[in-house]
Amino acid sequence: MNKYNIPLEPDKYYHIYNHAVGKSNLFETEGNYFFFLEKYKQYISSYVDTFAYCLLPNHFHLAVRIKNVLQFPKLSESFKLSESLGNSVPTFISKQFSNFFSCYSQSFNKQQSRRGGLFEHKFRRKHISTEAYFKNLIHYIHYNPVHHGFVEDLRDWKFTSYESYFSPKATLLKRDEVISWFQDKKGFEEFHKRELDDKMIIEFE
Repeated sequence: MNKYNIPLEPDKYYHIYNHAVGKSNLFETEGNYFFFLEKYKQYISSYVDTFAYCLLPNHFHLAVRIKNVLQFPKLSESFKLSESLGNSVPTFISKQFSNFFSCYSQSFNKQQSRRGGLFEHKFRRKHISTEAYFKNLIHYIHYNPVHHGFVEDLRDWKFTSYESYFSPKATLLKRDEVISWFQDKKGFEEFHKRELDDKMIIEFE
């Protein structure tokens, strides 16, 4: 099995990402970013716990955990909650992501008067198996706008989850859980001040 196409299994953590095809962009207007997040909430948030995200003009990154099947809302007739659902969960989750990307692509193409595929390939996913690796992934995702030269300070990029960790506003992010991995908000902030070395960047790309 392709290492980027592993099954999305309940209670496991993943780095999910994708890139626009060729020299295209995924987002051309500020409204595109908000629409992407809106559709993510509609199609995906009921089935995953979200820890971090970053949306850049031509690609995106997500850090998620697939929820336990008992946390799923009422499913369609073809995926009824039962003991047999266990083996169907990865298929169901992948289909939800496919529907999400398809919905976004169709709307984007219509708005931009373009045709053809928008995403480079089937979305990539990597299983994250250790807390240390996941903490580094959170940092990498939030640091991505700096890495790609869009801003000099990660706090200045609007479409990441970083600032949400310092906001009192309600959020779909598993904010308290993530903060606990860094001890507290101060630890979270200090960890994000570290420079990413080339080895770490290659590991996450």
